[in-house]
Amino acid sequence: MEVSVLNINGQDTGRKVVLDDAVYGIEPNDHAIYLDVRLFLANQRQGTAKAKERSEVSGSTRKLGRQKGGGGARRGDINSPVLVGGGRVFGPRPRSYSFKLNKKLRQLARRSALTYKAQENAVIVLEDFSFEAPKTKNFIEIINNLKVDGKKALFVLPEADKAVYLSARNLQRVNVMRAAQLNTYNVLDADVLVLTEGAVKVVDQNLNK
Repeated sequence: MEVSVLNINGQDTGRKVVLDDAVYGIEPNDHAIYLDVRLFLANQRQGTAKAKERSEVSGSTRKLGRQKGGGGARRGDINSPVLVGGGRVFGPRPRSYSFKLNKKLRQLARRSALTYKAQENAVIVLEDFSFEAPKTKNFIEIINNLKVDGKKALFVLPEADKAVYLSARNLQRVNVMRAAQLNTYNVLDADVLVLTEGAVKVVDQNLNK
């Protein structure tokens, strides 16, 4: 699949980039996408929820009543879960929600997501660019020139560029990331995927291993 390379003014440079069919033209695997997105969202969870159990609640350990003959359920001290203010039974504890996915499965999911974007003609290849200093106004001009204003745009760079990142940080519907960080969730969440020429090479190297 050939895609024309645009400059930051939105004009065709006359060059073309071939998007590898092994990355952008496979048979998408929806289940692999589901698992990779589920893993991404699970990794965003802090897992710090904690409730006090019976042994952790502050209160006397004196037995409140006799064991039998009271006519009600057995209970021990005032920290019993049966009583108001007592500990919680099987409450949440700090934990990690992450789980393991094989590397090949994660790569398949990302190739599937990129294939869907290619099928939707939602992939733009932009020549490599940088800013001398962070300037949001300059980044907005690029968005307008590429005619992606109002859309969720994911800009993928070959390597970290602090000036570009800071220029886009205040824009709500724009996300900038390195090609090495590209993941299934962000690709699918974007309306349009903007890859720089250098990023295309890095993505091909990472997903063709």
